[in-house]
Amino acid sequence: MNRAALRRIWGMIYRHLALYRRSWPRVLELMYWPVLQMVVWGFTTTYLIGLQGNSAALAAGTLLGGVLLWEVALRSQMGFSISFLEEIWSRNLGHVFVSPLRPRELVAALMGMSIIRVLVGVLPAVLLAWLLYAFGLFAMGPVVVAFFAALLLMGWAVALGVTSLILRHGAGAEALAWSILFGLTPFSAVFYPVAVLPGWLQPVALALPSAHVFEGMRAALLDGTIAWGHLGAAFALDAAWLALMAWVFMAQFERARIRGALLSIGE
Repeated sequence: MNRAALRRIWGMIYRHLALYRRSWPRVLELMYWPVLQMVVWGFTTTYLIGLQGNSAALAAGTLLGGVLLWEVALRSQMGFSISFLEEIWSRNLGHVFVSPLRPRELVAALMGMSIIRVLVGVLPAVLLAWLLYAFGLFAMGPVVVAFFAALLLMGWAVALGVTSLILRHGAGAEALAWSILFGLTPFSAVFYPVAVLPGWLQPVALALPSAHVFEGMRAALLDGTIAWGHLGAAFALDAAWLALMAWVFMAQFERARIRGALLSIGE
C-alpha cells in the first residue's frame, strides 16, 4: 500500500475522529454499554460466589470474561457498521467516492475506526472489572491478545455483511447494525460450553469463530491451558468469513455504483 493510499485512509479515520473531538456524548456512548454490562454481570457473579462459596469463583470469572470479550466482537462490528452509516446519514457516501478513495481503502479506514472504538469502549470496562471485582482479564496471559484479535476479525466479517445488506436494501437494513450480532450470542457459547447446546446445534456453534474463542477462554481460566486447536479454528474461520464477506461487499458495492444507489441510499 503506497503513501497516497495511507493518506486517504488516515483522512477517512480523521473525518470520523473529528466527530468525537467536541462531542462528549458520543465518547460516553462508546463506554456506556460495555461498562453497564460488566457492572450488572459483576454483581451477578459476586452474588453467585457468596451463595455457593469460593468454589464458584472460577466459574463466575468465566462469566465476567465472557462479557468483556463478547463486547470486543460487538464493538468491533458496531464500530465498523456505524461509521459506515455516518457516511449515509450525512449524505456523504457519494462525495467520498467522487474522491480518489477506493472501496478497499474505505474498508481499511472503517476497520481503523473500529479498533479505536473497541479500545475506548472496552478498556474502561476491563479496568473497572479489576477495580470492582478483582477480575483481571489479562491474567490469562498473552493469549488474551489472540482472543481479542479473533473476535475483532469476526466483528469485521459480520460488519461487512451488514454493510452489504445496507448497500442492497438501503435504510431498511440499518437496524441490523445494532441487532445482528446479538442474534449469534446463543450459539457463540459466551457463558456456557458448546456441549450444553443440543447436539444438532453444536455444529452451528462450531462454525462460528466466537465459539472457539470462548471455549479457549474457559480452558485458560479454569485449567490454565491454551487450547491451540480452538484458537487455530477461530482464526481459520475468521479468514473464511472475511474472504466471503469481502467478496459479497465488493459485489454489492459494484451493483450499488451501477444503479446510482451510492447517491440515493438512505433516502
